[in-house]
Amino acid sequence: MTAVLGSDEVATALAHLSGWAGDVEGIERSVTAETFLDGIRLVAEVAHVAEQADHHPDIDIRWRTVTFRLSTHSEGGVTEKDITLARQINELIG
Repeated sequence: MTAVLGSDEVATALAHLSGWAGDVEGIERSVTAETFLDGIRLVAEVAHVAEQADHHPDIDIRWRTVTFRLSTHSEGGVTEKDITLARQINELIG
Protein backbone atom coordinates (compact mmCIF):
# COMPACT_ATOMS: atom_id res chain seq x y z
CA MET A 1 0.00 0.00 0.00
CA THR A 2 1.33 3.40 -1.01
CA ALA A 3 0.13 6.62 0.58
CA VAL A 4 -1.74 9.14 -1.54
CA LEU A 5 0.05 12.48 -1.61
CA GLY A 6 -1.67 15.62 -0.36
CA SER A 7 -2.13 18.73 -2.47
CA ASP A 8 0.96 20.44 -1.03
CA GLU A 9 3.10 17.37 -1.70
CA VAL A 10 1.83 17.10 -5.27
CA ALA A 11 2.42 20.82 -5.86
CA THR A 12 5.97 20.54 -4.52
CA ALA A 13 6.69 17.53 -6.72
CA LEU A 14 5.23 19.25 -9.80
CA ALA A 15 7.48 22.26 -9.20
CA HIS A 16 10.42 19.93 -9.84
CA LEU A 17 8.89 18.05 -12.79
CA SER A 18 9.34 20.02 -15.99
CA GLY A 19 6.28 19.89 -18.23
CA TRP A 20 3.96 18.15 -15.77
CA ALA A 21 0.70 19.53 -14.37
CA GLY A 22 -2.14 18.16 -12.31
CA ASP A 23 -3.53 17.71 -8.84
CA VAL A 24 -4.07 15.01 -6.21
CA GLU A 25 -6.19 12.96 -8.64
CA GLY A 26 -3.55 12.70 -11.37
CA ILE A 27 -0.64 14.34 -13.14
CA GLU A 28 -0.01 14.58 -16.86
CA ARG A 29 2.41 15.73 -19.50
CA SER A 30 1.97 16.09 -23.25
CA VAL A 31 4.87 15.88 -25.66
CA THR A 32 4.93 16.70 -29.36
CA ALA A 33 7.32 14.41 -31.20
CA GLU A 34 9.12 15.24 -34.44
CA THR A 35 7.20 12.51 -36.27
CA PHE A 36 4.42 10.06 -35.51
CA LEU A 37 6.95 7.21 -35.37
CA ASP A 38 9.11 9.15 -32.90
CA GLY A 39 6.05 9.44 -30.66
CA ILE A 40 5.44 5.71 -30.93
CA ARG A 41 9.09 5.01 -30.07
CA LEU A 42 8.74 7.18 -26.96
CA VAL A 43 5.62 5.25 -25.95
CA ALA A 44 7.54 1.98 -26.35
CA GLU A 45 10.40 3.27 -24.18
CA VAL A 46 7.96 4.43 -21.49
CA ALA A 47 6.15 1.09 -21.68
CA HIS A 48 9.41 -0.73 -20.97
CA VAL A 49 10.15 1.42 -17.91
CA ALA A 50 6.55 1.11 -16.72
CA GLU A 51 6.66 -2.68 -16.98
CA GLN A 52 9.85 -2.79 -14.91
CA ALA A 53 8.17 -0.64 -12.25
CA ASP A 54 4.85 -2.52 -12.51
CA HIS A 55 3.19 0.89 -12.67
CA HIS A 56 1.48 1.89 -15.91
CA PRO A 57 0.48 5.33 -17.21
CA ASP A 58 -2.60 6.10 -19.22
CA ILE A 59 -1.30 7.04 -22.67
CA ASP A 60 -3.12 9.02 -25.35
CA ILE A 61 -1.65 9.31 -28.85
CA ARG A 62 -2.92 11.96 -31.25
CA TRP A 63 -0.73 12.03 -34.36
CA ARG A 64 2.58 13.46 -33.02
CA THR A 65 1.25 14.43 -29.58
CA VAL A 66 1.59 11.88 -26.80
CA THR A 67 0.00 12.52 -23.39
CA PHE A 68 1.00 10.55 -20.31
CA ARG A 69 -1.34 10.58 -17.30
CA LEU A 70 -0.27 9.12 -13.99
CA SER A 71 -2.37 8.14 -11.00
CA THR A 72 -2.21 5.16 -8.69
CA HIS A 73 -5.70 3.83 -9.37
CA SER A 74 -5.59 1.28 -6.54
CA GLU A 75 -4.96 4.10 -4.05
CA GLY A 76 -7.27 6.68 -5.61
CA GLY A 77 -4.75 9.41 -6.35
CA VAL A 78 -1.15 10.45 -6.89
CA THR A 79 1.48 8.54 -4.95
CA GLU A 80 5.27 8.52 -4.89
CA LYS A 81 5.10 5.81 -7.59
CA ASP A 82 3.63 8.39 -9.97
CA ILE A 83 6.26 10.98 -9.14
CA THR A 84 9.04 8.44 -9.70
CA LEU A 85 7.61 7.34 -13.05
CA ALA A 86 7.14 10.98 -14.11
CA ARG A 87 10.85 11.58 -13.42
CA GLN A 88 11.74 8.52 -15.50
CA ILE A 89 9.51 9.69 -18.35
CA ASN A 90 11.22 13.09 -18.25
CA GLU A 91 14.60 11.37 -18.53
CA LEU A 92 13.40 9.53 -21.64
CA ILE A 93 12.02 12.73 -23.16
CA GLY A 94 15.34 14.45 -22.52
